[in-house]
Amino acid sequence: MSVTDYRTQGSIAVISMNNPPVNGLGLELRSGIVAGLDRAAADAKVKAVVLVGTPRAFSGGADIREFNTPKMTAEPNLHNVIRTIEAMAKPVIAAISGNCMGGGLELALGCHFRVGSPGAQIALPEVKLGLLPGAGGTQRLPRVIGLEHALNMIVSGAPVPSEMFKGTPLFDDFVTGDVLAGAVTFAEKVVAEKRPLKLLRDGKVRHANVDAYLHFARTSVGAMAGPFPAPLKCVEAVKASTLPFEQGLARERELFSELIGTPESRALRHAFFGERAASKLPDVPEDTKTRPIKKAAVIGAGTMGGGIAMNFLNAGIPVTILEMKQEALDKGLGTIRKNYESTVKKGKLKPEKMAERMNLLTPTLKYEDLGDADIVIEAVFEDMAVKKTVFETL
Repeated sequence: MSVTDYRTQGSIAVISMNNPPVNGLGLELRSGIVAGLDRAAADAKVKAVVLVGTPRAFSGGADIREFNTPKMTAEPNLHNVIRTIEAMAKPVIAAISGNCMGGGLELALGCHFRVGSPGAQIALPEVKLGLLPGAGGTQRLPRVIGLEHALNMIVSGAPVPSEMFKGTPLFDDFVTGDVLAGAVTFAEKVVAEKRPLKLLRDGKVRHANVDAYLHFARTSVGAMAGPFPAPLKCVEAVKASTLPFEQGLARERELFSELIGTPESRALRHAFFGERAASKLPDVPEDTKTRPIKKAAVIGAGTMGGGIAMNFLNAGIPVTILEMKQEALDKGLGTIRKNYESTVKKGKLKPEKMAERMNLLTPTLKYEDLGDADIVIEAVFEDMAVKKTVFETL
């Protein structure tokens, strides 16, 4: 199945991106976008193009599956995809919903117009990988939302709700409901009104005192960056946005190249991949169906067992908790109750909610009472002989 879909709605061509899970801008997707643009450019009936993602993501940026492979830099690279958009004689509108981050935001900044959906998340998070935006983000974003706001976004890497950009040139329109339908309507309006195509690269960076602000930014960012070089390199890249666009772009590329080989960036990227690998079981297929958990059992009512039981109770799942001796069972139940009572006293839990959760808890001294549980979690002493006995009995 192709990761892009091309179709027309009247005089508007729609290029849909669908590269799960977050529309990573891998080689196949980049190639599909350029092919769609070429097709629209050659069709006299097409008057404008809408580029749209999924409700979950316009695009989350680079496809991490291509990191450290030849596909990552293969043509068309993201720079050339954006240049193809900018060179289009027909308006290209980005229809943005869900996540629009990293290279995804850089792609949208290359479009002539942008239509946003409330709740979309906007970010350039490359600094968290020890890098900086490498496809014009440090040059186009300051031209559209201002030097200071852009630098804050790039240095922090934090997502910002799309609503925060109302009134700025980042979004030409906001639509509620179906973002694609709204973008197509907007595109028809652009064509009917013969609006001139806007290129953010042609804009000017304006600030009351650029030199003084950047001096302050270097000092404050340097104090927070610690041993990591990327935040200060971000400042230098944004500073380059005050130069003519192509010069600034060249400086961004130079700084990106300096960062990608640093041990700090390699370490952050290693951690990034490690976290994602740790969340997956390599011998369990992705299409494995999950089992419904309607009832749980916990063996051991100590600190760990009680905490595990409370997590199920908080989710509204009945729990049977087992101990070998009544004294230990009573102590465990008492601890769970005290924990809930403390939360009630702090005003974080209503008494009736506490009662509901405690009513879901069934204490027992017999393994036979665990027979109808959908999941059993062992939380006994760290003693292998004890654990073996538990599993043999189960």
